[in-house]
Amino acid sequence: MDTTPAPRLPLSSLISPASVELHLRSNHRDGVLGELVALVPELANQPEAQRTLLRALQEREQLCSTGIGDGIALPHCRNALVGLVEHPVLVFGHHEPGIPFGSVDNSPARLFFLLVAPTVSQHLQILARLSRLLRDPRLRQALLNAERAERVVFLLHEAELSLEKG
Repeated sequence: MDTTPAPRLPLSSLISPASVELHLRSNHRDGVLGELVALVPELANQPEAQRTLLRALQEREQLCSTGIGDGIALPHCRNALVGLVEHPVLVFGHHEPGIPFGSVDNSPARLFFLLVAPTVSQHLQILARLSRLLRDPRLRQALLNAERAERVVFLLHEAELSLEKG
């Protein structure tokens, strides 16, 4: 298990417009997870790798929901899936009405950030940074209102700059 501190990776460098879906359609947890997995660019032509990731995400949700409240879910695997991706990947999805996701506050999840990282240190660092950014209700509202994938990437970039400035 690699626990070497990783250099800070800007979240906005881990996501691209191609890994953003502003109109998730499924009405249940596993369906949304499948939609998010399909957006991981590195796995686009690897159905077996997609199935591996989806199973790992479903197993993680069985242990404890990744719904953190305020309409947010951060689906991620319990452990880093070594060899699945070469670098961390962040996928964003928006589900307009929201779906039950077992969140701590029982609110339906509307904003989804799927994280896949090749090392434990990157995984933990990115989860912590993302959680910190999403504490800002203005960012959450802006993400809910985003009408273009490029806007989501921009919002994350701007939120990180604000965080760095303190």
